[in-house]
Amino acid sequence: MGVKEMTISDIAKLAGVAKSTVSRYLNGGSVSEETKRKIENVIINTGYIPNTFAQSLKAKRTNIIGTVIPRLDSYAAAKTLIGIDEELRALNCQMLISNTSQDLDRELESIYGFARQKVAGIILMATQITDAHLEAFKKIQIPVILVGQLHHEIYSLIHQDYESGYEMGKYVLLKGHRNIAFLGVTEKDIAVGVRRKEGFKKALEEVVDCNVRFHETSFSMMEALKQATLIIEKYKPSIIVCATDNIALGVLKAASLKGLRIPEDLSITGFGGYDVTEVIHPGLTTIKYFYKDAGQVAARNIVKLVNGEDVNKVTHSKFKLIERESVDNRIVNIL
Repeated sequence: MGVKEMTISDIAKLAGVAKSTVSRYLNGGSVSEETKRKIENVIINTGYIPNTFAQSLKAKRTNIIGTVIPRLDSYAAAKTLIGIDEELRALNCQMLISNTSQDLDRELESIYGFARQKVAGIILMATQITDAHLEAFKKIQIPVILVGQLHHEIYSLIHQDYESGYEMGKYVLLKGHRNIAFLGVTEKDIAVGVRRKEGFKKALEEVVDCNVRFHETSFSMMEALKQATLIIEKYKPSIIVCATDNIALGVLKAASLKGLRIPEDLSITGFGGYDVTEVIHPGLTTIKYFYKDAGQVAARNIVKLVNGEDVNKVTHSKFKLIERESVDNRIVNIL
């Protein structure tokens, strides 16, 4: 038996609003924020797209590219956005930004909202891809590119998280560290929470005399500070490898509060290559990702998809290990 397609009446009833309000919303008219969220929640939660919505998706699209970001205060997102904006302008396109504050429901609302506004394509800087995301991508019938995450069904531009994690692991071992703490994030974030850690772990599996503990925190510097304080007090590692530069900055503060010298008493590394890591003292050894370049490539690729041109399913962004003063050479010290 076929699934009954939603009508405006169905949506209005479920949302508790008038049919005219739903019609006004679907046609881009003015409705209150509360009403808008009610209607969008019905569209998302029921798994249906109303006829009028589906028809509007077939209408002539604009030269606008919708870009969904998880946080406004993210260095990576900001640099990526700069690259996207510059490249889109060069290609005579415009960028429309939606911030989700790491709320998955808001992320889905943004995707459907962009489709209703008839954007030509969507660039999504997601932290995770759920079944609801995949359902949305199928329904909106608009080209989508993921930046920073990989999914085999969706065009993706990824930073080489596994490979850079492996290179950081080899570097730490080369410096003679064997009592190691890795401070990561939730594994719901496949790129940062899983791939970086797995690459690092693979490098350490190649030696036999290594003691490594894996810990978890959030992306917050203050949360990293608290977690690092506990790690330092309980395990006294020679180095803490941090999954992001933000986490590393929190660890640096924790070490300072404990009266530890960097790198003599505790070595610290990060991932990201944020500008601040070069100007702080001591400078932070880190993996630099080229976020602006990645944004430019993502912009070029989404425009190609909009124009029906071929694009690789997965594009890899480059990285580089930047060695500074935050890592002690334990082999020299032993000698």
